[in-house]
Amino acid sequence: MRAFVHEALPGRVVFGEGSVACLPEELDRLGVRRALVLSTPGRRVLAAELAARLGARVVGIFDGAMVHVPAEVAERARRAAAEARADGCLAIGGGSTIGLGKAIALDPGLPLAAIPTTFSGSEATPIYGVTEGGIKRTGRHVRVLPRLIIYDPVVARSLPATVAGPSGLNAIAHCVEALYARDGSPVVSLLAEEGIRVLAAALPRLVADQDGLEAMGDALYGAWLAGACLGAAGMALHHKLCHTLGGSFGLPHAETHAVLLPHVAAYNAPATPETMARVARALGAADAAGALFDLGRALGVPASLAEIGMPAAALERASRLATESPYWNPRPVDREAVLALLADAHAGRRPT
Repeated sequence: MRAFVHEALPGRVVFGEGSVACLPEELDRLGVRRALVLSTPGRRVLAAELAARLGARVVGIFDGAMVHVPAEVAERARRAAAEARADGCLAIGGGSTIGLGKAIALDPGLPLAAIPTTFSGSEATPIYGVTEGGIKRTGRHVRVLPRLIIYDPVVARSLPATVAGPSGLNAIAHCVEALYARDGSPVVSLLAEEGIRVLAAALPRLVADQDGLEAMGDALYGAWLAGACLGAAGMALHHKLCHTLGGSFGLPHAETHAVLLPHVAAYNAPATPETMARVARALGAADAAGALFDLGRALGVPASLAEIGMPAAALERASRLATESPYWNPRPVDREAVLALLADAHAGRRPT
């Protein structure tokens, strides 16, 4: 038999249409009586609706969550939690909001509950990240892992197609990297392949019919599988590049994942043929990298780094930052090869 180690992460997950209605009893399970609700400015209305449901249990709304969790925003949110004497946080939104909740959970140690409205998968991982001085630093601690996740397609149904596509490809990226992770396992590989299959089937349906609750439910299920993979296995070149481009150059998180995914898959393919065969099988295609690129086009996501604001003159610096302290990767991380990868992604060329 293959020797491996798999560490199952704690947490309670609730799926289903209308499942947000069980939130009061679920917070009772956690012992949360004074919850601070977290959101982005754009999700303020949704946060307010949720707060109204919970009544006096909510002690405030902090709607300042931002992408890549700037350190100054995290500090303001910690102060808000302390001033409100919150005994727990409830994050409603995507990876930016959940990431902010993790920053609070790490320092004061308040329990975190999450209601995801995108497919980032952050809610299922003990990974946190904070950006300071133009550098995004990540870490891993079980204390930041949300103790409760509620996946309700009714709450998430307002997700626009322009967000759903990139966010779904972000989730697929978690699965792809988990398949070749150094600390992966057969359990993680099963979750990863299923996650790719479910998301690849659900996302085109969701983009075509944004009010489709069944498609949204399937996509949320795929996102949970992807997050569980990311939480149990390490990250490699793809995530390192995304963290670099996001933290140091301000590129949007999900779109960066979506653009880079097929190019990193092509880069790693010679070193991981079995992995790419599994990815291709989950996508119902012969070539994993090409199929990932084509899925992005079918979902209408940006095809190039240029489209999402990356200047060509910055590619050299990006390749240097990404390779100075690289994550483990199945193929050696060579600066010139990474620069060529970024150039292809910047131009939006279909990888071969």
